[in-house]
Amino acid sequence: MKYSALIVLSAFLFLGATQVSAQKNKNKKQKGKVELKTVTDSLSYCIGVAVMKNITDQGVDSMNMDALLKGMNDVKANTFTISPEAANQYVNDYFYKQYMEKAEKDKLVQSKWLEENKTKEGVKTTPSGLQYKVITMGQGTIPKQLNTVKVHYSGSLIDGKVFDSSYDRGEPIEFAVTGVIKGWTEALLMMPQGSKWELYIPADLAYGEKGAGGTIPPHATLIFVVELLEVK
Repeated sequence: MKYSALIVLSAFLFLGATQVSAQKNKNKKQKGKVELKTVTDSLSYCIGVAVMKNITDQGVDSMNMDALLKGMNDVKANTFTISPEAANQYVNDYFYKQYMEKAEKDKLVQSKWLEENKTKEGVKTTPSGLQYKVITMGQGTIPKQLNTVKVHYSGSLIDGKVFDSSYDRGEPIEFAVTGVIKGWTEALLMMPQGSKWELYIPADLAYGEKGAGGTIPPHATLIFVVELLEVK
């Protein structure tokens, strides 16, 4: 798995190739004030913003700026306390460890939520771990794997954030029963036409450890309200 740590390190090395020492001394004289008068000034500032934004977005909440500047100056001087290759590996290892620790915490949160949810009134659990609650039980045809269906739906995370909704778009959607995530397919194969169910889909029946589209995080439990309008 590739991490944005590589981007961060590349930015460090690029910025270190500029006149960091001169800029540092200039900053001291100006008592922290930097004027962006030239293209180089603006580029340097924007790279700084991009680097630090990248770092903070990945959960790094403290930095030793003196050590950071030393690393940049070492690139310029071509003399290193830690080699660029070792530094690259260190950064990747650090972010991988952070990623794994966060993933384990997220999985525990999702698992606890599902354990509590399955005890609620009306919620049923299948052998696969799919949970669902019948809002309306239709009387029509139950889809088979080769069918196409027309549905209205709304999808959200366990914190209530809606990530997709055909209701909001004002138009139902059609798709093959087997052309969606496993949790949907399993539910559709049990739903008579005219039904409206609420689904609680564990990550292993949804988008797993990768998440999807930047809106569904890794290991996310998904909640869907699904209204089966037509079986084709």
